Amino acid sequence: MRKHLLHKVFEPQSVAIVGASERPRSVGTQLLDNIIDSGFKGEIYPVNPSYQELRGLQCYASISAIDHPIDLVVIVIPAKSIPGVLHECGEAGVGAAIIVSAGFAEIGPRGRSLQDAIVDIARTYKIALVGPNCLGIVRPSVGLNASFAKNRVAAGHVALVAQSGAFCTAMMDGGESNGFGFSAVASLGATADVGFGEVLDYLALDSQTKSILLYIEGVADARSFISGLRIAARIKPVIVIKSGRSEVGNRAVVSHTGANVGRDEVFDAAIRRAGAVRVATTSQLIAAAQTLASGTRVGGSRLAILTNGGGPGVMAADRAADLQVPLAELSRATVDKLSAVLPEHWSHAVPVDILGDASSERYHAAAEILLADDNVDGLLVLLTPQAMTDPTACAESVIAVARDSRKPVLACWLGQKLVKEARDRFAAAGIPWFATPEAGVNGFGYLAAYHRNQDILLQAPPPLSKTKVPDVAGARLIIEHAMSERRSILGNIEAKALLRAFQIPISPSMHARTAAEALIVAESIGLPVAMKINSPDIYHKTEVGGVRLHIRDPHSVREAFKEMMEEVKSRCPDAQIEGVTLEAMAERPRAREMMITITRDQIFGPVISFGTGGTASDVCADRQIALPPLNDFLARELIQSTRAERMLGQFRNQPAADIGQLVDVLKRVSEMACELPELSELEINPLLVDEMGVLAVDAHIVVAPPPGDGERYSHMAIHPYPPGLETTWHLTDGTDVVVRPIRPEDAEIERNFVDNLSDQSKYFRFMNHMNKISSLMLARFTQIDYDREMALVAVINEHTPEAGIIGVARYISNPDDQSCEFALTVADDWQRRGIGRQLMQRLMSVARSRGLEIMEGDVLAQNTKMLRLCTALGFRTEHDSQDPEVVVVRQHL
Repeated sequence: MRKHLLHKVFEPQSVAIVGASERPRSVGTQLLDNIIDSGFKGEIYPVNPSYQELRGLQCYASISAIDHPIDLVVIVIPAKSIPGVLHECGEAGVGAAIIVSAGFAEIGPRGRSLQDAIVDIARTYKIALVGPNCLGIVRPSVGLNASFAKNRVAAGHVALVAQSGAFCTAMMDGGESNGFGFSAVASLGATADVGFGEVLDYLALDSQTKSILLYIEGVADARSFISGLRIAARIKPVIVIKSGRSEVGNRAVVSHTGANVGRDEVFDAAIRRAGAVRVATTSQLIAAAQTLASGTRVGGSRLAILTNGGGPGVMAADRAADLQVPLAELSRATVDKLSAVLPEHWSHAVPVDILGDASSERYHAAAEILLADDNVDGLLVLLTPQAMTDPTACAESVIAVARDSRKPVLACWLGQKLVKEARDRFAAAGIPWFATPEAGVNGFGYLAAYHRNQDILLQAPPPLSKTKVPDVAGARLIIEHAMSERRSILGNIEAKALLRAFQIPISPSMHARTAAEALIVAESIGLPVAMKINSPDIYHKTEVGGVRLHIRDPHSVREAFKEMMEEVKSRCPDAQIEGVTLEAMAERPRAREMMITITRDQIFGPVISFGTGGTASDVCADRQIALPPLNDFLARELIQSTRAERMLGQFRNQPAADIGQLVDVLKRVSEMACELPELSELEINPLLVDEMGVLAVDAHIVVAPPPGDGERYSHMAIHPYPPGLETTWHLTDGTDVVVRPIRPEDAEIERNFVDNLSDQSKYFRFMNHMNKISSLMLARFTQIDYDREMALVAVINEHTPEAGIIGVARYISNPDDQSCEFALTVADDWQRRGIGRQLMQRLMSVARSRGLEIMEGDVLAQNTKMLRLCTALGFRTEHDSQDPEVVVVRQHL
């Protein structure tokens, strides 16, 4: 398999430093010193025409003067000189560059133009470009410190990726002080070319990295960011901190970096959907790093707390409640076992208070019993240094118990001098320790949140329902008609027609321009009715007197029309008023008023919100948001995250509302967000929900030219599962084969497929000897983003317990967005039956439809059957210049 695009960034064999110097306190001097002093084993080439030699190394006048291969170039010269240097790098075949220098997009339009120019040069020559305006890259395992940080960075298993160099230096110093190291530190700066998505993709399969910390100021490419984050988070924990959470912070980020900053609540929803965990403060991030550095993982979120002091135990319990971390409910057997070894007055519940005179033996016994309880997913052990307590001996007891348990154990020994030795023992044993009870609960909470978010990550909803097919074409005609008339706001009747096209229950409306027409319409509909002003310039009708409810007799219809017109015209004299709409009065006394909206975020595209509706919606401020597409699981998760969810259940004399119908409406709204990129705003308010179902009473819709490149779903941050690629064909023996994109729930049949391949087939596919597929690789294969990668599986006995995969063809787009790398595998017993050809033809068709121009792959020279198939499909073949055993195959699509 080919090495990753960023292999030469993180694992170069040679490094050149353009702008290297010996001038005291200069960045060029610090960079050269760091690379030499960090123990880098590769070749080092200082570049500066002012020197013949630096630090005992030959110094070159330019990149073109170096007559050796260069993997990585670090550039620290004035911004205006960098385009010329990058051209030299391209001509010299350089694979990667790090631009430390500032003076680009952050200084305004002129800098933005210069930044665009260097990105264009880098992409022309296929140079992976990190920066500009960054600290650099650190990779302790290969002795690489290509940064100007003064920190000593110890090797570890936590990767740190950040846009801020200052933040990186602070975290590196914190790691050194708190006893954990890093597998990699990547300061990305402006992320002009290489962004979070590419780095996360590299770290996801990096064996040195067990968990990832991200510091983010802004996201340049939402689709790439979400894709990379989902790839990484499905394999290892990812903890995210983002600056610019407030309006003031947003302005500071823009002025500092020139980065695009969207709404913080949308970013929060994106992080959850990607399966990562967000923290708010640097101290929380360090706590997460301490926890993750130990390799600790959880199988659930139920926490047991063991303490020798009631107060710290209560503080830990309060913090658990804040984080929605459930305390473990001990089994009857566990309580009995604890009662047998603890004093009579122990707490008999979590927090388990074993009293102030607790010995090391008591700690050992209690911890062992708690970890054996199936209701306990993790244990936080607290100790306050009291006169009868030996903190170090108690720590050794906890370490001994933790060593024999697969469940996570975290420690909080409160104090300073008396507990220092105990903390050192915990650190040496790899057990996360914290100075306060709250920090200890935070540490477990991050692991629990990561575990919980994995359920969200596994969801792969399609864009459209198979049971309630909407009239997408009709909906588009309504939007096109409005836009052809240069209208951005749909009328009330148009808006409801759009909802009806997606099978959302509505209260039908009719239009009236005069009082006489209003009376006729009211009699036609049947009294009582509701009357609403019809104006493209008025959004909140109630606030201007534009709503009349419960109109029960003909005389009142005329009076209501007259009064409404007078009041609205007096309040909005400049508004264009087209009359009123009337609809049957919805008499549903037990209905709860909810609100569902779609808005368009400048970074992440369409966003769905749900919460309390009606006229009090702004006052209640009870809403949560999610990124489409949604399915049943995600829609229910959205509902459950609001306070409104409690209103929907049974209380007093109110029967429970029909949650199933509400979930269905959320899915229909998700379909609108997917299929109608012109939707700029949609608000259904109120949406009546009761035991009889749902009813959309009012809707406000704004349309605008769609963002993106015009490709289907390009306006969305998350590409839906593509059901349109599903097909069925028949083998010559009559066997039905379903070909479709792979799904997360295919993990087990994918494992069986790979594990049952012959040794030769495994070697041909993976180019190494492999026995069983790892869980990490399995997740990577089955949980794809359907955008820059595609995997088509051939399945027999679909929808039965005997379902099995007999072939897989996949491609992954290269960073140039013009080419892709493919792989094909067919089960040994199913070869020579045309399956490989069918899969490849389908895969090539998909790649072509996505705008890819070249498909290429590496085939072992001894894999003659694959080479014959590629030749038959029109691929050109040539031997790899660096590996004679590999044949490169390439096809122009």
